[in-house]
Amino acid sequence: MDERSPVVTSTTAAEVEADPGRHRLKRAWVLLPGLAPVVALGALATVLGHLVPVVGAPVFAVLGGIGMALVRPPGERARPGLGFAAKTVLKTSIVVLGTGLSFGEVLTIGGASLPVLLGTLAVALLGAVVFGRALGVARDLRTLIGVGTGICGASAIAATDAVISASDADVSYAIATIFTFNVAAVLTFPTVGHALGLSPHAFGLWAGTAVNDLSSVVAASTIFGHGATSYAVVVKLTRTLMIIPIALGLAAWRARGGRRHATTDEPRTTTGLRRVVPVFIGWFLVAVALNTFGLVPTGWHTALSATAEGMITMALGAIGLSTRPRDIRRAGFRPLALGAILWALVATSSLALQALTGTHV
Repeated sequence: MDERSPVVTSTTAAEVEADPGRHRLKRAWVLLPGLAPVVALGALATVLGHLVPVVGAPVFAVLGGIGMALVRPPGERARPGLGFAAKTVLKTSIVVLGTGLSFGEVLTIGGASLPVLLGTLAVALLGAVVFGRALGVARDLRTLIGVGTGICGASAIAATDAVISASDADVSYAIATIFTFNVAAVLTFPTVGHALGLSPHAFGLWAGTAVNDLSSVVAASTIFGHGATSYAVVVKLTRTLMIIPIALGLAAWRARGGRRHATTDEPRTTTGLRRVVPVFIGWFLVAVALNTFGLVPTGWHTALSATAEGMITMALGAIGLSTRPRDIRRAGFRPLALGAILWALVATSSLALQALTGTHV
């Protein structure tokens, strides 16, 4: 069992069926010691995220959680609630995030940006494997850094973690690495863009494919000029859709690896469809489809987006609280070096692909 999974007291199926209300109350009581600090941390991080949008609430949450764990690690009573937030709340947030995405966006601006988008994604993922191995970065950590750089920062890391169940230390280090280069992009991209004479659309495509989190994309493109912002956001949302095939591919790859190393005595259910295609990804696709067909009212988008970010913030706060800082220190400088290499590769390959494909016009 994953160490972050909530472990509630053993209750038989007969007891639950006989008194489901009492069982739910008992479960809520068990989760409360861990959920209470997560909610408080999430609320504080949300306020700080609004005050400093370049950083964003999820980064404040995970760093705040690590800081709290460093000062006073959570006790055993908090583990079930922290596990619930780090897993169940996290997966639910990805589903809610889908209500703000539309497959139609890929057919318009997203379709035009697809050559650059797919090229930079391939550079990030292949670079993570090649340079990650060369630097000696562990598999899960280089996967998280590669996906976070190639797709959409903390949200992609969260979705990938929900599939591969990486350690809390790996998730925290990956988010901290992505955050470092988000800040670097916001500070440098607008100046470089003007120096290169990029048009608003060209800069929007560059920011949308080479800056990680949406908040940083908006910040960088807004600093560059108003015409770049809307273009950058649509490209970024299209890029976010890449979570779907990447998560499905990782799930299938991990399931195949599990079958290869399984003993003949293992039950066959471990290789079923649910293992290859996690349920939350199916619901994510349903949410995207509902929005695509106009079944999610436009007036709900802002509230749903805020809800998704709030849930991601809580989940990452729980991961931060569950982290052992000594594990991050043990990881050393190499993951940060990997993040720097991938950031530089994606930034330069995005500009090169724009020039080669003519999508910068």
